[in-house]
Amino acid sequence: MASHRKSRTPGTRVAGIRTPALATAALTSVALLSQTANAAPSDDGKPSLEEVEKKVDALYRQAESATEKYNAAKEKTAKQRKRVDTLLDDVAQRAQKLNEAREELGSYAAAQYRTGAGVPDTATFLLADSPQDFFDQNQLMDRMTGRQKEAVDDYVTQQSETMKKRREAAESLETLTESQNELKTAKATVQKKLADARELLSKLTAEEKARLAEIERRKQEEAARKAAELARQQAEQQRAQEEAREAAQRESGTPDASGSSGSTASPSPSSSAGSSYTAEAEKALSFARAQIGKPYVWGATGPGSYDCSGLTQAAWKAAGVTLPRTTYDQVNAGTTVPVSQARPGDLVFFYDDVTHVGVYVGNGKMIHAPKPGTYVREESIYYDGESSIHSVVRPA
Repeated sequence: MASHRKSRTPGTRVAGIRTPALATAALTSVALLSQTANAAPSDDGKPSLEEVEKKVDALYRQAESATEKYNAAKEKTAKQRKRVDTLLDDVAQRAQKLNEAREELGSYAAAQYRTGAGVPDTATFLLADSPQDFFDQNQLMDRMTGRQKEAVDDYVTQQSETMKKRREAAESLETLTESQNELKTAKATVQKKLADARELLSKLTAEEKARLAEIERRKQEEAARKAAELARQQAEQQRAQEEAREAAQRESGTPDASGSSGSTASPSPSSSAGSSYTAEAEKALSFARAQIGKPYVWGATGPGSYDCSGLTQAAWKAAGVTLPRTTYDQVNAGTTVPVSQARPGDLVFFYDDVTHVGVYVGNGKMIHAPKPGTYVREESIYYDGESSIHSVVRPA
């Protein structure tokens, strides 16, 4: 089925949204050391862990933003190339028809010359800007048969249409060149930012890396705790809704039909919260789970590797729903719901500039392709802190 693109209502955002996007999870927590000796620059001029964290954080975020720009430019380039190819094929076909029309009129002009009908020079006709003007100037139009006049009209039409299509093709070629330049620039930006981040990380000592690993472990424990808390809240909401529904049924005397099992975590009457959405979401999640362990590769859409939006697009495609390519567009391809009402299959977006996305699986967790050097995995939606969550969107 096609996706139902609904106008996006502004979602509630947590104040103080953090800036990092897909930075190495260990490094994003190094700010905890800001009040320790590590926060101060070393005597030898080497940057502190906090400084490295901030630089790498910024580089990964810039790389993620450039990746989405790359994805958009790649899609635009592909569409433009297809349009150029179509126009060039059309021009070639029209040029062939124009040549055929020219040959027919040339034969007619030669015949007129042989019969002494007043055509002084066939070559002049073939070089004329307009066959209509040529025949008018030589006062031949009134002596033409109906078919001959049709041949002139056909030639004039073919000539006009061919010139129009050639102009369109030329303009499309210019646009294609611009798109290719955008693609090249975005690609170079991603590569440069990632290379700079790797260089900074390579300068860390074994001791510093071990300390970062410990910070990461503690951070993941906190993320898991928050996910468990969200799961409890959602379970309580669902129980309360079921109890309220059962009470209403008892009061009205209506039997409890299990067909209403599509109870939702949201009181919204949106059809996307029904059993149809549940079935689609299950297909999307089944696909996403099957990709766990595959590497993150920026710009990739599968089947061997993915970036974040490539994974979510492929997952929902498996459910028969077409999503846009980039996070910037996917965030508008559905209905925004509060985090507390997230349902399995919903898309969870991150950071104020909407540069990351994952598929919600329930219990405060998601499946996502985190960043270069990692693999598709399931983890808490709070993996980079509560304030990093931008919004939750129900895409169908």
